[in-house]
Amino acid sequence: MKKLLIISPHFAPKNAADMHRVRLSLPYYEENGWLPTVVCVDHRYYEMVDDPLMLESIPKHIKIHLVKAFPKKWTSKVGLGSLALRSYFFYKRYVDQLLKKEHFDLIFFSTTEFPLCALGSHWKRKFNIPYIIDMQDPWHTEYYQNKPKAERPPKYWFSYRLNKYLEPIAMAAVSGIISVSDEYIKVLVHRYPEVKKIPVAVITFPAAVKDLEIAEANKKTLATPLLTDNSINLVYVGRGGHDLKQAAMLLFNAFSSRLAERPDLFSSIKFYFIGTSYAPKGTGLSTIKPIADTIGISEYVHEQTDRIPYFETLSYLNNADGLIILGSDDPGYTASKIYPYILSKKPLLAIFNLKSSAATIIRDCNAGSLANISDNNQSEAVVSDFLDSIVQQSNISSQTNWENFSAYSAKSLTQEQCVLFNQAVS
Repeated sequence: MKKLLIISPHFAPKNAADMHRVRLSLPYYEENGWLPTVVCVDHRYYEMVDDPLMLESIPKHIKIHLVKAFPKKWTSKVGLGSLALRSYFFYKRYVDQLLKKEHFDLIFFSTTEFPLCALGSHWKRKFNIPYIIDMQDPWHTEYYQNKPKAERPPKYWFSYRLNKYLEPIAMAAVSGIISVSDEYIKVLVHRYPEVKKIPVAVITFPAAVKDLEIAEANKKTLATPLLTDNSINLVYVGRGGHDLKQAAMLLFNAFSSRLAERPDLFSSIKFYFIGTSYAPKGTGLSTIKPIADTIGISEYVHEQTDRIPYFETLSYLNNADGLIILGSDDPGYTASKIYPYILSKKPLLAIFNLKSSAATIIRDCNAGSLANISDNNQSEAVVSDFLDSIVQQSNISSQTNWENFSAYSAKSLTQEQCVLFNQAVS
């Protein structure tokens, strides 16, 4: 059996979006010929919501190594908060020692802490071990270059230049690429022609029925305090951001029109946007609620920027009357949490760029109402029809094609990963 070393700085029991591919794949690597070992950052060195239930989904025998990082309370004094940069030196030293003692056939970087991926070049040169990078997001991107300063991520000036320097180092020696979006691969092929010569695969995040089973078994301990019994609760749990503005505008404009026409019906609807910021608790900036304020429907919209535990997210989805997913205006964007939305079997409205892989999944599985972010007229009609069905409680049962959906299971998509692993080491 071949041995796989996984670099995933964020890991259970912390709730971080970029570690779910690894977490959900761990039960299936061995049946596909790969014995996994995970190297993550000790949880004491970064701030994210604890979710102990995640540990129930991870096989007990999986070997997990912990590395240190420079404490943020020290590095923040010089404006450095990135976990990748705080842990870079410790990863290099720890894995160097690990690779001297133990043989691995492949290194797999599955993280959005992309600067760490530059270490792949070092380990390949020193130990002759190939590596694969999981492009869950763009690494170096020009997306924000023409955006106003207020809409750019924190420390954008620094991160833009750092990523522009480090990405070529990693791509020069990479042996394979997994991506959640074909758009990301196209950019890399254009930027680095050598990428054409290596195995690449578009593999979305996997769906895990196991998570729903864990949530159901623990439902008495999972609270949903924001939802009220006398409202029609429409829920979105996930990140916010200025790139979701177009989708939010479509949603709120359609609702505002319906509310003006039939306040007796639509005034019972309440929208909840939960966990919209990655900032530490109590410091996140709202990006969804201000849009509702400008349209004049603020009393119907609640935004909580603080993140919540993953299994609490599942509880909110299961207890909602309907679900909303807002998509980015970036066609390469995919929503990593789309599968729990579908598995909840609740009425679902998704507003996406139709080039997004998330839109493809919803369309292929007939999993909900899909509005095109680039077509205002079509989108407003889809959104209005969805709101009508919610208040009238008509045609709202799940029509998902579960046979098609099985292709996105953790078991199936882990098998696809391993096919690429085998190509990379052959």
